[in-house]
Amino acid sequence: MSEEEKNTTIYVIGHCNPDTDSICSAIAYADLKRKLTGKRYKAKRAGQVNSETKFVLHHFGVNPPGYLPDVRAQVKDIEIRKIQGIDRNMSIRRAWEKMKDNSVVTLPVVESDNQLIGLITIGDITKSYMNVYDNKILSTAKTPIVNILDTLQGELVAGNPDKIIDSGKALIAAANPDLMENYIEENDIVILGNRYESQLCAIEMNAKCIIVCDGAPVSRTITKLAQDKECTIIKTPYDTYTVARLVNQSMPISHFMKQDNLITFTTENFIDDIRAVMAKKRHRDFPIVDKKTGEFIGMISRRNLLEAKRKQLILMDHSERSQAVDGLEDAEILEIIDHHRIGSIETMNPVYFRNQPLGCTSTIVFQMFEENNIPIEKDIAGLLCSAILSDTLVFRSPTCTPVDEMAAKKLAEIAGIEIEEYAKEMFTAGSNLLSKSPEEIFYQDFKKFTANDLTFGVGQITAMNQDELEKIKDKLLPYMEKAFKDHGVDMLFFMLTNILQESTELIFQGNGAKEVVANAFNVSNPDEKVILEGVVSRKKQLIPPLMMTLQQDNN
Repeated sequence: MSEEEKNTTIYVIGHCNPDTDSICSAIAYADLKRKLTGKRYKAKRAGQVNSETKFVLHHFGVNPPGYLPDVRAQVKDIEIRKIQGIDRNMSIRRAWEKMKDNSVVTLPVVESDNQLIGLITIGDITKSYMNVYDNKILSTAKTPIVNILDTLQGELVAGNPDKIIDSGKALIAAANPDLMENYIEENDIVILGNRYESQLCAIEMNAKCIIVCDGAPVSRTITKLAQDKECTIIKTPYDTYTVARLVNQSMPISHFMKQDNLITFTTENFIDDIRAVMAKKRHRDFPIVDKKTGEFIGMISRRNLLEAKRKQLILMDHSERSQAVDGLEDAEILEIIDHHRIGSIETMNPVYFRNQPLGCTSTIVFQMFEENNIPIEKDIAGLLCSAILSDTLVFRSPTCTPVDEMAAKKLAEIAGIEIEEYAKEMFTAGSNLLSKSPEEIFYQDFKKFTANDLTFGVGQITAMNQDELEKIKDKLLPYMEKAFKDHGVDMLFFMLTNILQESTELIFQGNGAKEVVANAFNVSNPDEKVILEGVVSRKKQLIPPLMMTLQQDNN
């Protein structure tokens, strides 16, 4: 296995508005795949965790999976070029050398806490060298003495290396001392040779800095006088011509860097979104910063976008496109593990697909643990058992099979729970909905389906108390109209299921919904609700009759 394969994260994720099975099967299957392959499998969720599932996770001490609302490729899915940020006082010469060493044309400029403050490009450096005709540019740029020393490979004979050139012009003392007095001004930077008289004249004219070329010696008298007059003396091995060419390269990059309206991205940005931004800009490189801290991370270019890797997914407990996480079309599906009807998801390549007519996806995951002789740990057993009890309504649902019941009992033994007692606690925790808003209740377990050209949504809640269901219904009825408009579906249905009575009160919304319910369940003149005795399963008892009726009506 390559290092790239080891480090690639494969996400195991259930459907939107996840139920207990969707969450628990994802956690358990990720655990199984890690043990079988050694690769990085991580459980994720495509929606909020409901009350029942929160109880289950807390009971067995398992953290909920991270939220993954969109699986489109992000900046973090491409190779980010790691490069160290540079200080704003770095000379343009050093910046140029760093660019050459790293084969880059853009460098990030950062503060001490790694906060991005600017960018310097090879174009900026070129302009600094080619377009500067101002002999005061060194002072305008506030050039540190230490930069001049570094650029000229100089030796500090007198003065403080921490000082900054912030006034005066730069000039070459080529004339005799008598003429020099006419053009040297206070705080100037004077480039000269070994002539004692010229050095003395520059200091006496209150030059801020003199640069002695060709490695010429500096007398003690000149040195003492410079110290008294607070004049910096730098001795360099370069000749006058070379010094004149090089000295401007000592200017700090802060004077030339771009710092206004910087275009930055975070690792969380989607490739689709930044591609359009990049297309409008002429920059070759763009900085990446941490979304929370603002710290600089690295650089990307347009070329990097071509190398973006699609997220790799394993879908649990669904194969309907309408139920899947956003951005699925841009991801790579590796596996589908499900116990529902085969839905509308299409894949580019062949995938491992396991679909069994069982009451719960977690039962399939249990089978896979046993098939591979992988011991099931106590917490994982608890999650799988909880999911089976939830999906089968403690074996009361018509979707429940002997395999589900056998699996649940084995898992309960491993997890150390008594099924009936534990299930009562779990359903009680899950049905505590009165404090929730109509929206929270509606989307606790909501799925979309398609029949021919018609789209409809079905939500469900279960409870062991009919009074609680009645109060919830009073909340939901007014909300159904808003939900119907928000989703743009043809019809909406919602199941209020009483576990103990093994019945469901079905409320609905949409053009033709009344007629569909009447035909599907042989009910005369239903209004906006109808009691369905013996109906507790959305998958097996509600969806098939609705699908059949809608398909017949369309033919």
